[in-house]
Amino acid sequence: MFNAIGEKLEEKAMINFLQRFDANPFKVKFQDNEYIIGEGTPSFTVNMKEPIPVSKLMSSTSIALGEAYMDGTLDIEGDLYDALNHFLGQMDQFATTGDVLNKLTHNPLTKKHQAEEVQSHYDIGNDFYSLWLDDTMQYSCAYFEHPTDTLYEAQMHKIDRILKKLYLKEGLRLLDIGCGWGFLLIEAAKKYKIKGTGITLSHEQYEKFQQRIKDNHLEDYLEVRLMDYRDLPKSGLEFDRVVSVGMVEHVGRQNYQLFNDCVDSVLVKGGVFLLHFISGMDEKPGDAWMSKYIFPGGMLPSLREMVADMTEDNFHVLDVENLRNHYNLTLLAWDKNFRAQLPKIRETFDERFIRMWDLYLNGCAAAFYNGMMDLHQILATKGINNDLPITRWY
Repeated sequence: MFNAIGEKLEEKAMINFLQRFDANPFKVKFQDNEYIIGEGTPSFTVNMKEPIPVSKLMSSTSIALGEAYMDGTLDIEGDLYDALNHFLGQMDQFATTGDVLNKLTHNPLTKKHQAEEVQSHYDIGNDFYSLWLDDTMQYSCAYFEHPTDTLYEAQMHKIDRILKKLYLKEGLRLLDIGCGWGFLLIEAAKKYKIKGTGITLSHEQYEKFQQRIKDNHLEDYLEVRLMDYRDLPKSGLEFDRVVSVGMVEHVGRQNYQLFNDCVDSVLVKGGVFLLHFISGMDEKPGDAWMSKYIFPGGMLPSLREMVADMTEDNFHVLDVENLRNHYNLTLLAWDKNFRAQLPKIRETFDERFIRMWDLYLNGCAAAFYNGMMDLHQILATKGINNDLPITRWY
């Protein structure tokens, strides 16, 4: 009797909390009761096996709802992406206490700890990523020149666009910081005959890239190293071009200037630097659930702070491009592939992992759609370079 009454009180308290997300109507169903939040016909239904304590929702709305979905306590009747669009479009109504964010975002920035954080995500396994990425094995924002582009075509467009921005020529030395599985450098070597070096902290990516170099007979053009960007200044390496795609988000806010300093240390005068990164509108810590489960230690730079840090090293910004909507389409394509491969994924991973990953892909797609995150490419030169075209040649 007492437990039943307590559960009803928690149910009512949860509904009172959810009333803040009333911009568009949705239904909440418990075992014995259902409620409508907002006005009009509900576009989706939140099915609850048991109420989430308001204390958890107030401590971190993101973690409380995310963990409930992962555990199967909360399920969505309808389209998960549409539901997340609804909630993330009202992100200002989420609650997160300072101590929760501090524990998740104030991680040690040592080389050892940051390597462990990177490996926790990227070393899940090449077999896993190959199931739902396209054949290029690119785990970053694609570029959709046409609405009908396949994911593979859009990823090829992205690489082509980046390589054109770098204004490559035969024999130039190109460094890729956070090179992933190496496709960008492979294409650069094939198309432009550059001399390329990729660095990564992921053992899985390192081994796959090494094999790809051999398979493509590019040993005379490319090399990959297991290397921290902070080791670049003492490496003795020198490059005409530097590119970094989706890596700076992992270095920590305190290290953004250091990251740019390290690029400066190996780039020749007049050299070209392209930085491709997920950015936030301001310098907030980020989402608690994402920090806890997906990208431990991850932090989104704002565009303004990254440009300011680049300016400290006398980088002259030539161009800034926002590919936010392209990342929304990329993530939706990944999730479609992910869901299509669920029978194979279930052979290795449990249901909680699968629900977590599905939530991650759809949640990020919704976050880009709602402008909570942007995807910027900054093109800059080290000092003045008057030899490059004066129009956007790409």
